[in-house]
Amino acid sequence: MPELASAARVAPALAVEGLTYSYPHAQRAALREVSLRLGAGEFALLAGRSASGKSTLLRAACGLVPHFHGGEVSGDVEVAGIDAIASGPGELASVVGYVAQDPESQVVSTTVAAEVELPLEMRGEPPASRARAVEEVALALAIPHLLTRTVDTLSGGELQRVALAAALVTRPRLVLLDEPTSQLDPVAGDELIWLLRRLNEEWGVSILLAEHRLERCLAAADRVVAMDDGAIAFDGSPRDFLSWAQDADPALETPAAHLFSLAGIDPLPVGVRDARQILVAAGRAGPVAEAGRPPRPARCSGGQDKPDYELKPSPSQPPDSGVRPAPAPPARAAAGKAAEVRDLWVELRDSDVARDVLQGIELRIKRGERVALMGRNGAGKSTLLRAMAGLVEPVRGRLDVPGGIALLTQNPGDYLVRERVGDELPGEEGSAALRTVGMEHAVDADPRDLSGGERQRLALAIALAGRMDGEWLPALVALDEPTRGMDRARKGDLIDLIDRLAGQGAGLLVATHDVEFAAGFADRVVLLGDGVAIADGPAAEILSGGWYFATEVARVLDLPGVITPERGAAALRAAGEVG
Repeated sequence: MPELASAARVAPALAVEGLTYSYPHAQRAALREVSLRLGAGEFALLAGRSASGKSTLLRAACGLVPHFHGGEVSGDVEVAGIDAIASGPGELASVVGYVAQDPESQVVSTTVAAEVELPLEMRGEPPASRARAVEEVALALAIPHLLTRTVDTLSGGELQRVALAAALVTRPRLVLLDEPTSQLDPVAGDELIWLLRRLNEEWGVSILLAEHRLERCLAAADRVVAMDDGAIAFDGSPRDFLSWAQDADPALETPAAHLFSLAGIDPLPVGVRDARQILVAAGRAGPVAEAGRPPRPARCSGGQDKPDYELKPSPSQPPDSGVRPAPAPPARAAAGKAAEVRDLWVELRDSDVARDVLQGIELRIKRGERVALMGRNGAGKSTLLRAMAGLVEPVRGRLDVPGGIALLTQNPGDYLVRERVGDELPGEEGSAALRTVGMEHAVDADPRDLSGGERQRLALAIALAGRMDGEWLPALVALDEPTRGMDRARKGDLIDLIDRLAGQGAGLLVATHDVEFAAGFADRVVLLGDGVAIADGPAAEILSGGWYFATEVARVLDLPGVITPERGAAALRAAGEVG
């Protein structure tokens, strides 16, 4: 053990050399000749499309590959001087903390406090030391109020923070995070990135963070490593990464960078602050405000303010770029009501104490309507969807879903019971569903070996198989955090599917923390706060003009109703003409 401690002090946090790995029975390698060195105190962002190898690389860095998943491996992986391939997860636990894409698979204890304390118990830490560490990490992640809760009463975002607390409580040298903000609301997501940056700067913790929502964390990273088809395609600074992505794969651009690309502005910004500074330096900030906020807005027939300029649509993007313009309202295939909720109250019990999770909810969704359900973690979004599907019994109120409901829950593992993707969805209807979500290539794969985004798409196919058209299409399709693990291109595919279902007459109710995704599909946003509906209005109105529940473009330009890169670029072009 003294030798391991000495090695940990002098070795890099992570050293990967020539790593090639294939999952059992896989037809192609998940990692191909990967070489990567992460120094002590570095903060690296791991980017790339779904199934590019990000999760597999993180699993190799904590010993899960190949010790848990099996398969064939060659090359070398060292974590703080310890051979990860020879040692495995148990021996690495003292130097590396890992948070998986699906935190529900990591949690093993009954209560939150016991789950966070468990790693310290396994290390033999004394009770006083354990209590202090649990209290400190709970404060850092804003979860002291959860410590007495049982884990089966937590929302997905709350569970994600608990898994992160368990990973950080031992103060490891290296922290590996796989989509850690995917189920966090915008406030909690920003706080998490701030916390990781602080751990990195003040305690020298090395961070390797895999994330699809790059706009949340790009400005905090020292370095970006982008993966493509199991190999490293780029390794450099955040700004250089954006220039590379602009040419190599526009789907990896952040919304602000895409805004600047469409508007022809250089350099590309790494964050909101950087974008604002670039616009000010270029003399573009004032004219944008002038073009975007007319002094005397015209009054439209509906009684709402309407600006006296028109945002011109941007040129269409290549079909595989992952970039799509804001949606047009779908053709209404059927009129009428998809769902109605009247004065809905729901209680959930935790340790025999009843909590009002939903309080007097009023909601009506029309057929063909696309509604984003948003709000902070624990606000009641999942409970509302489950109540509408008949999985939760209300204590008061009325639920009416006259044409039936199809529900995709937060955890894709709830839908995966077979050892082969093709067996999950047999027959022609199953094959059609796999083609719809772009998973036909994985028909022989084990669902457990899929990336998080692939599992999410597979679960979506299972939930909707045979029900995507005709008389079998339900009146309401409810999706709970459906974009977890999806890159922007796959989110675009999901938007296309949402448009298709809405065009055929289904109402869509989608619970999401992803404001960029909501801006891409929703014509209406319902915002929940602590079980109460606090806002309900057009997406362009709700997702602009705020601090957190606003898109990156809205925060850069601060123009009413401008929430997408396409509309933002049009405003910048109009400002250029005004200037």
